[in-house]
Amino acid sequence: MTVLSSALAFDLGASSGRALIGELTDEGGQPALRVTEIHRFPNRPVQVGRHLHWDILLLLQEVKAGIRKAFQQGCAVESFGIDTWGVDFGLLDANGELLGNPYHYRDPQTEGLIEEVGALIGAEELYEQGGLQSMPFNTIYQLYAMVKAGSPQLQAAQTLLLTPDLLTYFLTGRKVCEFTMATTTQLFKPVERVWNTGLMERLGIPSRIFLEPVLPGNLVGSLADVVCHELNVPKIEAVAVGTHDTESAVAAVPAPEGPFAYLVCGTWSLLGTELEKPIISQEARESAFSNEGGVGGTYQLLKNIMGLWILQECKREWDERDKAASFQELAEQARMAPPFRSMIMPDDARFYGPGGMTDKIQSYCRETNQPVPESKGEYARCILESLALRYRQALDQTERLAGRRFDRLHMVGGGIRNELLCRFTAGAIGRPVMAGPVEASAIGNILVQLIARGKCADLQHARRLAAASFPVDTYAPPEDNAEWDFAYERFKELTGTL
Repeated sequence: MTVLSSALAFDLGASSGRALIGELTDEGGQPALRVTEIHRFPNRPVQVGRHLHWDILLLLQEVKAGIRKAFQQGCAVESFGIDTWGVDFGLLDANGELLGNPYHYRDPQTEGLIEEVGALIGAEELYEQGGLQSMPFNTIYQLYAMVKAGSPQLQAAQTLLLTPDLLTYFLTGRKVCEFTMATTTQLFKPVERVWNTGLMERLGIPSRIFLEPVLPGNLVGSLADVVCHELNVPKIEAVAVGTHDTESAVAAVPAPEGPFAYLVCGTWSLLGTELEKPIISQEARESAFSNEGGVGGTYQLLKNIMGLWILQECKREWDERDKAASFQELAEQARMAPPFRSMIMPDDARFYGPGGMTDKIQSYCRETNQPVPESKGEYARCILESLALRYRQALDQTERLAGRRFDRLHMVGGGIRNELLCRFTAGAIGRPVMAGPVEASAIGNILVQLIARGKCADLQHARRLAAASFPVDTYAPPEDNAEWDFAYERFKELTGTL
């Protein structure tokens, strides 16, 4: 085996981050990508008074540790890229210094602002211009909250950098705004591919702080001399990958050429399809779909779904008062619990915030005249079945909007480790589920680095490399899907989404 090229990917999620080495190899004339995790670290928000913040400097230290480890292990790394969750940002002053800790997207400062901004601008106009599902954490609402509070930070700010761009700036000294992250702000016009300065002016948000976006695959700059000296490493190039982790994950979907449907599954679930142009229509707005920029000049028509956050919060609650159970143990208990006993709408607003998740599920079930879950297995089954049925609903909507039917669903991300969820999803949609790879965001991050450095020709070439390098498990639906079809009709009735 010959190593042809090496890249370092940092994939930061809402609860943890990891550094992975990607090696492009030649194995008997067959190119392959080998990915190895070298560093993993927690990502814990910090409560300060009423506000919830990211510990951005600790994250920077962990990224530096990952760079140091890569070279200590003898890897000939040529480039690195960083992808993270969307919407959050840091503000820099005129000297390029950080003005306070970035807010966490679950900070309560944006409560009620979707309605307030909608009243000022109009929900239809917001969607026509931004093409995004209005979610309380979107950058537009975070900045408007700062405007309303008369934030001194916002008044002093000269530059806004979204989270992955902020970390890259700390390492290279280069300020850039990557395109896929820009499209998560709800302050960007996806059709024209420009910032919505008119909307910013109407909301009192200073347009001067926004940089012109660069497309994924652009070289940003190399590690700063001071960082190289601190870590005792050589200069390596930073690449603007698909810095929004969803877009990196979609870049790694091992789908054949042509339209495909995907589900990026983790704390959040993102279900959609890849298109050449955004779809901004009344039906898309009413179905709460977003148009986010993707790798290779594409757009992702997708729907945000609450995801495994609900189960994660239940587990955290149980672990605090009982002997800790693994997610695998919870899945086995769910498998043994009675099917379709209780259902919830995963996107109900009550499930958004942390804490008291089992009580929230109980209240939902009582309000909808359903049996209240009692055991951990019953809670877990309720959550997983409800997610699978919500996926079916989102897939149906995606097909209507895109004007095509998909014969399978590609699931990627950490959530596919939950085999029961994969099986339930295949049952709910009545079609095969192709599950893999798990580390899709990091793999997509590495693939874009390889494209940027001329090691992969384009996105399709990169996806073929992913398909040849990583296993994919197939989950077939049951031969008789009547039980799932009946459950889906009941789900729509219970959730008021007929």
